Amino acid sequence: MNDNPLLLTHGLPRFDAIAPAHVAPAIEVLLTQAQSALDTVTAPDFPAQWLTLSAVLDVAVENLGLAWGAVSHLNSVNDSPALRAAYNAALPQITDFFTRLGADEKLYAKYKAMDVARLNAEQQQAHKNAIRNFVLGGAELRDSARERFAQIQERLAELSQKFSENALDATDAFAYYASADEVGGVPADVLETARAAAQAEAKEGYKLTLKMPCYLPVMQFAHSSALRQTLYRAYVTRASTQAPVEMHKFDNSAIMQEILALRKEEASLLGFANFAALSIAPKMADSPETVVRFLRDLGAKARPFAERDVAELRAFAAEHLNQKDPQAWDWSYIGEKRKEARYAFSEQEVKQYFTAPKVLAGLFKIVETLFDVCISADSAPVWHPEVKFFRIERHGALIGQFYLDPSARSGKRGGAWMDGVRGRWLRPDNGQLQTPVAHLVCNFALGTQVDGVEKPALLTHDDVITLFHECGHGLHHLLTQVSERDVAGISGVEWDAVELPSQFMENFCWEWNVIRHMTAHVDSGQPLPRALFDKMLAARNFQSGMQTQRQIEFALFDMLLHSAHDPAADLIVLLQQVRAEVAVLPSPEFNRSVHTFSHIFAGGYAAGYYSYKWAEVLSADAYAAFEESADADGTPDPATGKQYLHAILEAGGSRPAMESFKAFRGREPSMDALLRHQGMGANA
Repeated sequence: MNDNPLLLTHGLPRFDAIAPAHVAPAIEVLLTQAQSALDTVTAPDFPAQWLTLSAVLDVAVENLGLAWGAVSHLNSVNDSPALRAAYNAALPQITDFFTRLGADEKLYAKYKAMDVARLNAEQQQAHKNAIRNFVLGGAELRDSARERFAQIQERLAELSQKFSENALDATDAFAYYASADEVGGVPADVLETARAAAQAEAKEGYKLTLKMPCYLPVMQFAHSSALRQTLYRAYVTRASTQAPVEMHKFDNSAIMQEILALRKEEASLLGFANFAALSIAPKMADSPETVVRFLRDLGAKARPFAERDVAELRAFAAEHLNQKDPQAWDWSYIGEKRKEARYAFSEQEVKQYFTAPKVLAGLFKIVETLFDVCISADSAPVWHPEVKFFRIERHGALIGQFYLDPSARSGKRGGAWMDGVRGRWLRPDNGQLQTPVAHLVCNFALGTQVDGVEKPALLTHDDVITLFHECGHGLHHLLTQVSERDVAGISGVEWDAVELPSQFMENFCWEWNVIRHMTAHVDSGQPLPRALFDKMLAARNFQSGMQTQRQIEFALFDMLLHSAHDPAADLIVLLQQVRAEVAVLPSPEFNRSVHTFSHIFAGGYAAGYYSYKWAEVLSADAYAAFEESADADGTPDPATGKQYLHAILEAGGSRPAMESFKAFRGREPSMDALLRHQGMGANA
C-alpha cells in the first residue's frame, strides 16, 4: 500500500504510475478514512465550527476526491478494459459515500448550528451553498424516501457512465477504408494521417473515422456526396438501433429512458415539479419557464437570419454545385464552398498558418499581457507523451499549474473540456496555501510526417477558438484569489454563468493584434497575411443565424425533455417537435444524434444546456468593455483586463455571478452585444 500512487495525497498525481490494480485498494483506504472523519465530526461533542470541522472532514474528503479525480480523468483520456473495469467497480462505493455525505442529518445539523456571523465573507457564501446543497442532496428526506434517493444516485451514476462508454465505443468501433478515388477534396494532412492509420493495420487506402479531426474535414471538403453520406449516417446513428446490427450492443435508448425516469423521481422526492425545476434551483435563472422564454426570444430574433442563410445556401447549391435537393450530409460541404466563393478563402488555406506551437505561444502572450502573469513549461508525471505541463506565476510567485492534452486518439473521450485537479485552498490542517491545478483537454489532429520531415499539428480557426475557450475555463479556476476551497475558482459558480470566462476568451481569436502573434505558415514560417485575416473577419458571422438556431434546438429540447416530457414516451417525438419549431434545416428520420448527447446524459448539463447561450449574453457584454477601451489599432487595454481579472476571475464563486458581472460592467447584462457580435443586431 505504501507504493500505491493514489494514496500519495501531497503533490501532483502520479499519472505515469497509476495502474488499474491500484484503484480498488486505494479507494477502500480513502473511503474508510473519509467515513471515519465523517463519524468524528458528527459526534455530539464535536464543535460546530467551520475551520475545526473542515480540518477533519474536508481534508479527508479532499484526499478521496484527488484520488478518484485522477482515476476518473484517466478513464476519460486513456480508457482501457482493465481501467474501465476498475473504475466501474469503485463507482458505486464512491457514489454511495458522497450521496450519504450530502444527506447526512447530523452533518447538516452541525452546519445549521454554526454561528454564521463569525465566518468571513468567503466562508459565509460557502456555508450558504452548503445548506442549499444539503436540501438538494436529500438531507431533509426521511426513511424510505431517503433510501430511495440514495438508490437513485447510485443507479444514475452507473447509467451515465454506461452512456459515456457506449458513445465512446460506438465512435471507436467505426472505420471506413476509402479508396483514392473517394477522397478527392479531403485536405492533405488529414489524408496523411488516414493513410498512415490504414498502413498500420496492413490495409489499403485511407482509414476514415468518426473522430473530429477526421470527420469534420471529410464533411466539409470531400467532393464525394456518397462518402459524406457514409460518414454522416455512421456519426448520427452512433449508440442507437439505427446503426448497423453489429453496433446495437452500444444502443443508449433504454439507458436514456431510465435516466429520465430516475431524474423525474428524484425531483419529486425533493418536492420539485420536474427535474428542470430541481436543476434550475442553484442557477442564475429563476425557473424553467424563464429559460424557455429566453431561448424562444433569442430564437425569434435569430430566425430571419437563419432562414436567409438557408435560402442563400440552397440557391448557391443549385446554381454552382448542381444540387437541387441537398441532403443533411451535403450542407457542410455546400457551406464551405459558399464561403470560399463569397470570401475568396478556404479554411484549409487558413489552417496552414495555425501551427499548434505558435498558437499556444500566442495564447500565452495575450493571457500574460492582460492578466500580468508569466506562463512557462513545468514538469510533472503525465498520462501520455503528448501531454504538456505548465505553471503560471506572478512576480515570481506560483499561482497555479495546468496540464494540456491536445490531441485526439483512440480511448479518449471526444470533445474538449477543463477539469480541476485541485482547487485553491488555505488549508485548515496546516495553514498552508494550496495552489490550484487544472486539466485542459482537446481533440485536435496530430502532427504528420511528410517525406521523412515532421510537420507540427495544424489547427483550424475553430480549433483555435476551442483552445481559447478551454483556457478561459482554466483561467477562471487558476487565477482565483479566493482561499475557501468550495467557492474558489469555478467552485460554487452558478452553472449558467460558468461559461462566461470561456466564451469571453473566444473573442480574442478575432482580434488582429492577438492573431498576428500566433500564426506562422507551416512551410514558409510567414505570419498570416492581414488581407487573409480581413477575409476571415468578413466571414465571421457566416451562417450565424443557422448556428444560433442549432444551439437553441439543443437547449430547448434539453429543457423541455426535463420539464414537459413523460419519460415513458418516445423522446424522438419531442425532438421532432422542437425541430419543427426551431430548425431551419431538415434532419433525416434516422438521425439519432441525441443518443450521444453526452452533455445532458453524462456530462452535468441536464436541464442546463441553455447555459451556453445564457452565458454568451454575459460574455459578449463583458467583452464589449474591452472593445470600448481598446486603443486605435484595437490593442486590448491592460487596465480593463485587470478590472475583469479582479471582478470576475479572482472572485470565483465567492459571490453570486450577477454581483461579479455588475462589479465589472456597472450594470446588468444586455443581449445587444451578443446580437451585434453575431451580425444579428438592429442594423444587420
